[in-house]
Amino acid sequence: MVQLTNLRNHEALMTAQDPIHLYYWPTPNGWKVSIALEEFALPYEVTLIDIGKGDQFAPGFLEISPNNRMPAITDPNGPDGAPINLFESGAILQYLARKTGQFYGKSPREQIAIDQWLMWQMGGVGPMAGQAHHFLKYAPDPIPYAQNRYRTEVARLYGVLDRQLAKSEYVAGDSYSIADMAIWPWASLWEGQEQSLDDKPHLARWLKLLWERPALRKGRALSADLRKDKSDTWVQDDFKS
Repeated sequence: MVQLTNLRNHEALMTAQDPIHLYYWPTPNGWKVSIALEEFALPYEVTLIDIGKGDQFAPGFLEISPNNRMPAITDPNGPDGAPINLFESGAILQYLARKTGQFYGKSPREQIAIDQWLMWQMGGVGPMAGQAHHFLKYAPDPIPYAQNRYRTEVARLYGVLDRQLAKSEYVAGDSYSIADMAIWPWASLWEGQEQSLDDKPHLARWLKLLWERPALRKGRALSADLRKDKSDTWVQDDFKS
């Protein structure tokens, strides 16, 4: 069961026996962790970090996430039994996979493949798609050079992903993994990034395949009503049905 709180009253809820606490806002990086917590079937509570109001700069949150970015988590039962704070969505995914022994391959070779594509998302798709989204939708004045640069780079990255998915059912091989959980939230926003899937049939297949997973849907739906951007019409239409 998920319990929503705000940043001001979350400390009263934290005890040594509490579930994982997620600091979250409905963005692609936030979805990565909410989806993972649902997929791992881990109990969790949520503190909403309203990035539009500057909650990420609150002193209490900076103690958990020094980079003043969400998502972050507090696990009251860390590796040594003591509470542990984690920031950076990729690090959180790796931590949860190691904690549970799920969605992280069955051999060192499989784990290497998963880590490789996880890093690809963190170093490529996330930053480039984020910049594309900003310059195409939110920049106060249009800057054609920036729009074209990031739109083109996202198209290149999705071409890489499409070619990879032509070889395997999931991103890092034949099994669903944290690499898929990391990439799907960003790739699902392809419409707002002004991309086309007409020439990327394998990416289109994979997006729909993952959307059929109940845990992914539940993680994606967390506080979805707070998200102003509704450009992902293929997801929004499904929410309405």
